[in-house]
Amino acid sequence: MKLHKLLFIFLSHCLLFLLLAVHCNANIRFSGLDLAEDNRLLFSAISSGGGSVNQSALFVAALPNRSFSMLSTFPEKMELIDGGRTIIVHNTFGSQQLPVSGGLPRSFPGFSAFTGTPGLRVESTSASPNGRWLLYVEPETHSRGTLMLLDGVSGRKIRVSVDVERPARYFPAIWGADSRGFLYAKEGRLYFYSVVTDAPPPDERYRIIGEGAIPSLYWDKGEVFYYLRSSTVYRVRSSELFARTLYSGFLDLGEVAGKIPFNFDPNFDRYWISPDGLSLILCKGGRNLFYYPLGIQSDTETDFASLPYIMAPRSGSRINVIWSSDGIATVLIGSASGTRNNSAVTGYTAAYRLFSRSSNAANRTFQTMETPPAFEAALSPDGSRIVFWTGEGLFLYDYRNWKLLSKPVSQPVYSCLWVKNDELIIGGGERIESIRLSGNAIAERKLICLSAASRYGFEAEITQSSSRRILAFSENNWYVTDGESPWTAVRNPLLKDTTLVSGRFRVYLEDRSGFFENVPMVRNVASVGTFSLFDSEIKPVNRNSGMPGVNGVPKVNPSIIHISGDTYVFNHGVRAVRQIALCFDIYDDSSGLSMVLDALGRFGIRATFFVNGEFIRRHPQAAKDLALSGHEIASMFYAPMDLSNARYRIDRTFIERGLARNEDEYYKTTGKELALLWHPPFYALSKEIADASAAVGYRTIGRDVDSRDWISSIDARRLGIDQLSAADIIDNVVDAVQGGSIIPIRLGLLEGGRADYLYNSLEVLLDALLQEGYEIVSVSSLLGRNR
Repeated sequence: MKLHKLLFIFLSHCLLFLLLAVHCNANIRFSGLDLAEDNRLLFSAISSGGGSVNQSALFVAALPNRSFSMLSTFPEKMELIDGGRTIIVHNTFGSQQLPVSGGLPRSFPGFSAFTGTPGLRVESTSASPNGRWLLYVEPETHSRGTLMLLDGVSGRKIRVSVDVERPARYFPAIWGADSRGFLYAKEGRLYFYSVVTDAPPPDERYRIIGEGAIPSLYWDKGEVFYYLRSSTVYRVRSSELFARTLYSGFLDLGEVAGKIPFNFDPNFDRYWISPDGLSLILCKGGRNLFYYPLGIQSDTETDFASLPYIMAPRSGSRINVIWSSDGIATVLIGSASGTRNNSAVTGYTAAYRLFSRSSNAANRTFQTMETPPAFEAALSPDGSRIVFWTGEGLFLYDYRNWKLLSKPVSQPVYSCLWVKNDELIIGGGERIESIRLSGNAIAERKLICLSAASRYGFEAEITQSSSRRILAFSENNWYVTDGESPWTAVRNPLLKDTTLVSGRFRVYLEDRSGFFENVPMVRNVASVGTFSLFDSEIKPVNRNSGMPGVNGVPKVNPSIIHISGDTYVFNHGVRAVRQIALCFDIYDDSSGLSMVLDALGRFGIRATFFVNGEFIRRHPQAAKDLALSGHEIASMFYAPMDLSNARYRIDRTFIERGLARNEDEYYKTTGKELALLWHPPFYALSKEIADASAAVGYRTIGRDVDSRDWISSIDARRLGIDQLSAADIIDNVVDAVQGGSIIPIRLGLLEGGRADYLYNSLEVLLDALLQEGYEIVSVSSLLGRNR
């Protein structure tokens, strides 16, 4: 009984921080308060940002100690652990566990909260395949944290590594299939950690594998993992690695599996190894995909140009390879669809097929397949069938013949998992359920948990336990639970009347401005006192704002730009309003664009993009994608030239013609017009330039924050200035931001290179700014407040 009470209290703290930490532009709104005489409060929370769709969750709280339990969970993403007995559900309210047999959401045992500081983002988690261990990042700053390992049996927490970059597109660690250990990334290096012994691990410097990031690694379903560094692919047995207690040299453990003809860049590249370990498919820069056989050594003459290759028709923000055990590799390339700023955003999916084990040369080339119904897909364990899911339902295909077999579910499906060859777990908008197939049709459906509840309340009759059961209506059915047992269907339920008063408390909703749009308030009518069910104040990270320089002496934040009183350039908006703008500058390279558009879409943010004619001419499809994105597209002249260079004669005619030429290039390519906002390339500003642009209707845009992400490795050496990592840039930018700030972010590859790029960590920056209480808007929105 004591253990149960401790777990209940733990869940309350965990849920409190999960609710405070949801990352969304529209924040959270509570509704549907219903108070029972035993002081249990039912309520729902709605989040309209930070996920693929609007999400809600049903909760019950015990008011005397403000402890919470989650009763429904939205299946934005699911994964199986514990030998297929447990589901991990990820959504904008955090990560929860569900037994496959059915039950209510629960947190990982012993895990009370990601952080003791309210308002910070809930990080992604990574559970070991056997379900015992949980990895998470405990925040230290907006961009870094401590990688923590939690033992779900004992509740013991182990500090694995400090100063780990907080998750952006990838969680910074991956587990071995046998749960004996994991690999993790930090500051451009890879390390291993073993959990097979209780002995203290060796010092971190003796656990290093080599340079790289999480995309440098690929883990097979067995005990073998692959490590791609430079142009060499290594094959390593994890059991050999994790069994070591002292470092003896990584390369002594692994073997060279093959070569690729160029250097691998984990910032932009990914790869997939075939199930038989004899070949790989590599994605270079998000658009070019290559097939390579492994076993090719440096002294082997191979015509790489003759090997199979794909250039994707459009830059996809999402790329995946599905590879069956009999050698059928399917490449899926797609972009997200949805609505942004009330504008429809059209997504797409393309599919390509290659037979890696075929003796027929024609089959060992990429073939364009009929467009699948969705990007999201999962292959059955035996590789015979594949399912696709979308807002229109679930589609079952014959994998080898690429033929639609049936559409077993017609309601929206947000995630799906195969349990067996004839059993699936379906994450729908209202129910998470398991279905058993007979042939290609559903033979049996079983409820696991509710995804949402459109109506709910306490049962009118009191059961033998002297506590009212909880009723919820979902997908045309009523369900009941006592708050501990799984939801079960019930006919002709009788709800008690909704009430906001018990013998001890009275509850109501109070509107707020900030992270929560409103909060449940509780008044003690038996005594005195009123308190909020949630602390809605967003507390900043407690950190040193000074950054150490080369000599270790703190220096002024380099991202702060001191603005003069000149008004010919719009450098920032109204300081008293917590609105800021993100500006993405694209010079002559589209690298990172698809990932940025995807991240902005998931956060529901409208930004401003500045483009020039050179980019439009070199990347017409990327320009079209921007035009359809719903974002504000502005001008950066007709070519990326430095207007401060003395060789150019800058007069009014030159500026007018350059702006007009860029307008024409954009219209000719996209059929749309640029916004009448611009800034010169490299922000080479002057009053004369601004006056010339104003004469043709343009407003010149500056900035008051310099992210310094434009500094390449060559620039740093040539200019004698620090090149900051993306993590350090994020902390600097968040410290420098004020109300009305304009923050530029440079897209594309830099001549001279960088170890990492800020836009690859955009999710971390967005989350940090939102958790500081800023609303992110377009530049024109900031301008509108100044008029």
